[in-house]
Amino acid sequence: MTLFVQPPQPLALYGPDFAADPHGHYRRLREHGPVVPVRIAPGVEAMLVTDYQAAVDLLRDTHTFSKDPRAWQATVPPDSPVLPVLGHRPTALFSDGDEHARYRDAINDTLALIEPHILRAEVARVAQQLIGEFAATGTGDLIAQYARRLPLHVFITWFGVAPDDAERIVDGIGGMMNSAQGAAAAYADLVDVVTRLVADRRARPRRDLTSYFLAHPARLDNDETVRQITLVMSAGHDPTTNLIGNATLHMLTDERYAGSLHGGAMTAHEAINEVLWQDPPLANLAAHYPRHDTEFHGVRLRAGQLVLVSFGAANTQSAPAAPDAGARSGASAHLAWSAGPHRCPAKQPALLIAMTAIEQLTSQLCDAELAVPVSELLWRPGPFHRALAHLPVRFTPLDIRATAVPDERSATAPGSTSTVSIGS
Repeated sequence: MTLFVQPPQPLALYGPDFAADPHGHYRRLREHGPVVPVRIAPGVEAMLVTDYQAAVDLLRDTHTFSKDPRAWQATVPPDSPVLPVLGHRPTALFSDGDEHARYRDAINDTLALIEPHILRAEVARVAQQLIGEFAATGTGDLIAQYARRLPLHVFITWFGVAPDDAERIVDGIGGMMNSAQGAAAAYADLVDVVTRLVADRRARPRRDLTSYFLAHPARLDNDETVRQITLVMSAGHDPTTNLIGNATLHMLTDERYAGSLHGGAMTAHEAINEVLWQDPPLANLAAHYPRHDTEFHGVRLRAGQLVLVSFGAANTQSAPAAPDAGARSGASAHLAWSAGPHRCPAKQPALLIAMTAIEQLTSQLCDAELAVPVSELLWRPGPFHRALAHLPVRFTPLDIRATAVPDERSATAPGSTSTVSIGS
């Protein structure tokens, strides 16, 4: 039996040191056992599950663990920067049992209305437009000019967000995920945008996802609708941006991809799958709280104590050992989408968006390469995500503005007389 000694001080999972080398932190944490104490913000501690099997056990154990954070939340300063992500709200993420099922049904049924072929066509069209905006310069930031903007457009179209509110949506989501000063204000601004949107759709329904949430048989009130939409947006935009960025970086730096976005033996699908194993866009989350004092994988946990799952640590511990991507590309046992009753409900749309986004890059910017050494790339600080701040590239200038595909979607910008074409 292996004996583990808990570290004298919880390791910090925030700040530039952690952002620059999360896997080094995970290796040190695993030396102390499958569940170890960490700090996720100044003065805020949690237990982090770094072991794959322990993570699976926790995610599926609804008898021992609850998703309701209110007992823990009462012990945290009300201005803590992690509360915009972890603080209780009436959503599927923070509920159990029948309440969770009610919220989850509304989310699942509404997202199921998105037709994959329409979504793919829309993403491809917008991707070509975005690439066309910087392709002639021979340089670009694939985060700021592409990966960040593409999922945003999807949200604007499908939820019916006014274009003037687009940047407020992104700033709100990004600010709350950074878990730094200003996180609470960022989340409050996101809620304000969605609150006004929900009030408008309650009075004047349209064919968009916001209106479908309001019309769902779950009979969500306005605040419940706002909270489910902000949950879907925050769990959808930032992680999808990170997945596009992380997978593109992987293709630019792994020799199996021939050092560029074109000409290698590996595909976008394989790059995405490898990143979901190695650098999942949500690295540490899945907050759970013991319903009572308990022992879990040899570690004593207190009732109401915050326990997080490190998808990044657990995945790398369990990742396929074969050096070739063939074994890895067909694998699907990673935890990047979580597991159990709270697994990600938007897996398929997120994969479709990321896959299409990267395929458009490979077909347009064939000789793109990093414009700076890998060591100079900056990662956004924060305990929850694995996110590039920028991804600068250079390539042969290409004027593709005139070759953009025509608008074949059924959706138009919010405020027009046309509507989004969503499956019934």
